[in-house]
Amino acid sequence: MRPSTKKLVTNLSPGTKIKGKWHQQTYQIVKLLGSGTIGSVYLALHNQSYVALKISDQPSAITTEVNVLKAFKKVQGSRLGPSLLDVDDWIITKDQSYSFYVMEYLRGYELNTFIKRKGYEWLGILIVQLLSDLRELHDQGWVFGDLKPENVIVTDAPPRLRLIDVGGTTKQGRAVKEYTEFYDRGYWGLGTRKADPAYDLFAVAMVMIQVFYPNRFDKGPNPYRTLTYKIKQSPILRRYAGCLEKALLGKYTSSSEMSQDLSKIILKRQQSSSQNTKTRSQPRRNNSTVKRQQRKQKHYQWEESLGIAMVTALFTIFYFVIHML
Repeated sequence: MRPSTKKLVTNLSPGTKIKGKWHQQTYQIVKLLGSGTIGSVYLALHNQSYVALKISDQPSAITTEVNVLKAFKKVQGSRLGPSLLDVDDWIITKDQSYSFYVMEYLRGYELNTFIKRKGYEWLGILIVQLLSDLRELHDQGWVFGDLKPENVIVTDAPPRLRLIDVGGTTKQGRAVKEYTEFYDRGYWGLGTRKADPAYDLFAVAMVMIQVFYPNRFDKGPNPYRTLTYKIKQSPILRRYAGCLEKALLGKYTSSSEMSQDLSKIILKRQQSSSQNTKTRSQPRRNNSTVKRQQRKQKHYQWEESLGIAMVTALFTIFYFVIHML
């Protein structure tokens, strides 16, 4: 037993330098980004650039995660997870060493923070993007597993939801190796913990639900009834009720199916909103010039937002249609 091991990898001080045994690359710790059962992730500096460094005393676990990132890299034209930059060992003493790997550091916002800043109309768009990435992942024979807001990030230019922690990624058919109860269908009594695409899609639905219930909630005596009640209590979530309930019950066999349903809801909603906006924006007689200008400005801003959403939805539908032919 090495009782100090866990404490060390979660308490590296800012300024600590980690030098790889094999590649001789040096990384200077900036701050702790997060810790899990396998290891800890730090923000580090390397050649004046920020990187994310994950360190652990479990070499086999690190090897598994590295293999996942390598598999992601083979998916041409995809942005599955961060790019893998380095893999090495950190030797402290003859009897104390740690394995680590270095990834691209993705800058961005937490999902809930982004939604609060930009508006709830972005939720469906970002989830459609996520489903596209999950489809690529599932096609490679993997399940993300521990899908939750902490393991995704919204990057800028243009906004996109990215997967950032592959620690729970599991080969399909095996038992999910890492999960968080609130996003786990087994916890809600709505399925097993066997790694299949539907496991991730259940978690996608829960990610959408938690945006409106960030403090989470108990499952109660009838978990599914609790979930459907929470969905109906939110006017915005209620728009996606049919799609969410199918995902919760495991009725989707692929992320493509869920994405198509979600895209249809988004497109229908945007078309309806656009029509209502045009009706409300008709000028009224005897209004002052200032008021007319204010209405026009709001109208143009809203149409710009609608345009972004509609283009994203249309592109996604076109993408899936082409891939199904």
